[in-house]
Amino acid sequence: MKNSLLIFIILLFCFTLCYLASENTIVYLGYPLIYQIFILTFLVQFIVFLPSYYYQTEHYYDLTGGLTFISVILFSLYAKYITLGLDLRSTIIGLMIIIWALRLSSFLFLRVKKVGEDIRFKEIKKSFSRFLIAFTLQGFWVFMCTFPALIVLTSSNFDPDIFLIFGSILWLFGFLYEVIADKQKSNFNIKNKGKFISSGLWSLSRHPNYFGEITLWTGITIISITVLSGFQYLALLTPFFIYRLLNNISGVNFLEDIGNKRWGSEKEYQTYIKETPKFFPKIFNF
Repeated sequence: MKNSLLIFIILLFCFTLCYLASENTIVYLGYPLIYQIFILTFLVQFIVFLPSYYYQTEHYYDLTGGLTFISVILFSLYAKYITLGLDLRSTIIGLMIIIWALRLSSFLFLRVKKVGEDIRFKEIKKSFSRFLIAFTLQGFWVFMCTFPALIVLTSSNFDPDIFLIFGSILWLFGFLYEVIADKQKSNFNIKNKGKFISSGLWSLSRHPNYFGEITLWTGITIISITVLSGFQYLALLTPFFIYRLLNNISGVNFLEDIGNKRWGSEKEYQTYIKETPKFFPKIFNF
């Protein structure tokens, strides 16, 4: 009952955002495009969830997330092209998300295939309701991350401006930061299995890949500022949502617990934890 209520709340929250942001947005096939995107986002999750639960596999979870991002963006770009034509802002923001989704989802998918399992789901996948919530939360994550971009892709066209330029630069910085952090850790783990990484970008913060991720989504949010109006300004809260999600709900806390269990008794790890910020790099002095 509790799990069903949580799923209902998530769906209701996203639907409410659609309603508040739907003013002056594109109508496609007789309905506001943003509502169709909402349905597509969660439909992909639920379709993949059923065989995943039946075969008790989490191998396609992250890949499904990437597929959802790509499906939503391609559908939005097509609908806007048919109705209004594509402007530079919509094209750039769409390509940014597709490139990011292809890179990250394939990276995570191959990593799970190599390891053989994703320990996050070792117990969760045994429960129908808990596994369904995991897929629902992934849909929620996709919708909230792309919310500023969806407003751009479902609204009128605007000429390029300083927000497009600055946001694009910030996205590129965040994307490269995340890619480099992931590559450094992958290379480290090949030669140092069972050890923790504290070199490269990982010497500046304990989770530089997540810092890169929130930075690139902040860039996309900045790109959307010119397009926003009325309740659509709620999209500016997206970076704060992603930060809270990564830093307090999933990702960081989960990895911190694993790290403490594996290396918590080691003096070097204790020093690393004490001297290295969790999220923001040392250069920001947070």
